Amino acid sequence: MESMALWKRVLILLVCGWGILAAVPNLFYAQVERHNDAAAAIEAAGGSATPEQQAALAEWPGFLPSALMNLGLDLRGGAHLLAEVQVADVYKTRIDALWPEVRDALRDLRDQVGAVRRAPSPEDMLRVTVSNPEGMPAAIEAVRALGSSVVTLTGVGESTIDVTSEGNDIVVQLSEAEKQATDQRTIQQSLEIIRRRVDEAGTREPTIQRQGTDRILIQVPGIGSAQELKALIGQTAQLTFNAVISRTTDAGAEPGPRNVLLPSMDEEGVYYIVEQTPVVSGEDLVDAQPSFDQNGQPAVSFRFDTTGARAFGDYTAANIGAPFAIILDDEVISAPVIQSHIPGGSGIITGNFDVDESTRLAVLLRAGALPAEMTFLEERTIGPELGQDSIDAGKIAAMVAGGAVMIYMVASYGLFGLFANIALAINMALIFAALSAVGGTLTLPGIAGIVLTIGMAVDANVLVFERIREELRLNKSPGRAVELGYERALSAIIDANITTFITAAVLFTVGAGPVRGFAITLGIGIITSVFTAIYVTRLIVEFWFRVRKPATITV
Repeated sequence: MESMALWKRVLILLVCGWGILAAVPNLFYAQVERHNDAAAAIEAAGGSATPEQQAALAEWPGFLPSALMNLGLDLRGGAHLLAEVQVADVYKTRIDALWPEVRDALRDLRDQVGAVRRAPSPEDMLRVTVSNPEGMPAAIEAVRALGSSVVTLTGVGESTIDVTSEGNDIVVQLSEAEKQATDQRTIQQSLEIIRRRVDEAGTREPTIQRQGTDRILIQVPGIGSAQELKALIGQTAQLTFNAVISRTTDAGAEPGPRNVLLPSMDEEGVYYIVEQTPVVSGEDLVDAQPSFDQNGQPAVSFRFDTTGARAFGDYTAANIGAPFAIILDDEVISAPVIQSHIPGGSGIITGNFDVDESTRLAVLLRAGALPAEMTFLEERTIGPELGQDSIDAGKIAAMVAGGAVMIYMVASYGLFGLFANIALAINMALIFAALSAVGGTLTLPGIAGIVLTIGMAVDANVLVFERIREELRLNKSPGRAVELGYERALSAIIDANITTFITAAVLFTVGAGPVRGFAITLGIGIITSVFTAIYVTRLIVEFWFRVRKPATITV
């Protein structure tokens, strides 16, 4: 039989060697995982390592591959949450932010509209009463000018606000197009912030995706419980800078309209009455880092973006000598008096922090505040014992399926069946190596895909071997029969696997969660099965022919 080109033989051997070597770390999953965690922690600490980290680092040789495939929620255990984002909360925030702009716009028209005051109204509506209704047309035009074009393809040309009049009142609401655009932005921002917070916690391969119009699915393998996950993503770290009205020790003090009463974080029994609408919020932050104040105490330095820096600078310039509250999650961290204009848009937050607390606060501020409250509709905790049971059941299923297939192949095709079994073992190694290399996640349906691949992997060998048998019946020489068997079975093998691969691709594209896990392992298994059936078994057969030089063969 005609031998493969040398470069093909070398390439096949290299791929097989890589597959076996890259799959080995998954056989020692716990040790390699501890090694990887210690290596990441040491790198983050600038090279310094604790004795525990050094011990974990020594559990796996550094010269061997250490990439692992990730285990999904159903195999590793962890937490599952389904949250509903209260997008209506954002409407209230937007309306509250509009009031100062409307007030300033109407101030220039005071000779036409008279006195201006904010009237009671629903949370998603701004109602402004003017004392002179004759100036209503000019007032409406001035307020409408505050709107801008909706930033969506479907809302192009529409204004962000609807402005109407009812008697002496100007009624301002977000337009329907802007509400839809706001809903989209709120969900996307919530997704990104949740993802940042979960990533900061060092979890592996979380699943964070949108479901429906206003729901978010969160699955985090390896976390202790659903309550722990809720605490992680529920931390708002919402920073605002508000004007101070007064300071009091009366917990029941009446704050007045559009004001709120907030406790001091550091001073027991002290409360501040502040304006409800902040001057600057955490949304304008671009950076926050742990630092130290002039007295060497832990603090957090921050920096605003251009918009926030301008608002911060303008307010401090206009209110020198007035107190200014720095508020974190509805507690006043401090209320310093503005001594001078602060034009740079940066500052420092001091308080009763230790180093860990200042570091954690900086992380949460960088991640940002959730734009709206989330209601948890569904929560589940999957224990690691259940995940281990799934892994054990998957191992048994794979071993039983693999053993049955191997026995059948040897019984049906003798020595050639043994060659196919060797290729099957290499195929399994290549699947795990590929999952490890790309950081893929193995789930319980993924194990089902691997078990299915075990049965499908020998299909191509069956086609080749049956074709060799037909050539031998036509009195072809052993070498020529093997050569023709591989050549003439190739088109059938390719066609059969392409159709299955298309199915896997469709499942991956339109499916989600467990379906995708199944599709990934099935797709990788198809590719590796074709490679091992066409190239690996032929290389083994060629090597056997070269060594034994048989006059006859039995398939």
